[in-house]
Amino acid sequence: MRHDAENSSVPPALADTVSRPDRPDHEHPWAMQLVLRRNKKDPANHLDVLEAAATAVVRLLDDERTTQDTGDWSQAVAHWRAGWIRKVARRAENTRWEDVQQLDGVNAVSGSADVRALVPGPVSPLPPEVKKLQVGGTQFPHLHDSQHGDAVVTVELTPFAELSTGKAAAQAGHAAQMAYERLTADAHGGDAAASRVLDAWRQDAFRVCVQLPSQAQWAAAERPVQIIDAGLTEVSGATETSRAFW
Repeated sequence: MRHDAENSSVPPALADTVSRPDRPDHEHPWAMQLVLRRNKKDPANHLDVLEAAATAVVRLLDDERTTQDTGDWSQAVAHWRAGWIRKVARRAENTRWEDVQQLDGVNAVSGSADVRALVPGPVSPLPPEVKKLQVGGTQFPHLHDSQHGDAVVTVELTPFAELSTGKAAAQAGHAAQMAYERLTADAHGGDAAASRVLDAWRQDAFRVCVQLPSQAQWAAAERPVQIIDAGLTEVSGATETSRAFW
């Protein structure tokens, strides 16, 4: 399952997009905002942030407010998913982090990191609590490898491009979403193995393990989910940025 990132009319800082080839984008683009909590004095680990972001995305998609036809979030998520599934990572500190807790969304914690995925909405205008949050230059230190080696789903990031924490968080979120949607579709289609994996992942609160394979490992592996970025920000040209497997 390969999903290509495409061009868009939004500014480069917001142009972290994934397109589904059979679906045109909306005339007025929508995005899921990923808010990364930052503490300058005690910053979270880079991989913890990516794992929290990926988990928050899937928890929002699996929330009954999304999955139920009459759920409060169902129409917004369905509209967003019908176009390109943009994700924009922003950082928030102190009171600004507290402010976004009042907006509809789901939090996830992984180790030292806390991320809130907000219910998708228009790229513009943004709620004031979100508009004031910075996008570019979001970088957290790489202090240690993943502590979730036993997670049901693993996301890999490309070793062939340097991605900031913000960019990588969006790419990890894309891969986790595609894994969830693949497993959900297969399970609904009667695939017993997919159903077991999905149930196990749900029971594990959708934890994700994020790994950084070597170039040799990346080149040798075949994964069921691949994310291709268009190269509008941070990477040059169409680039496979992330993968997921289970």
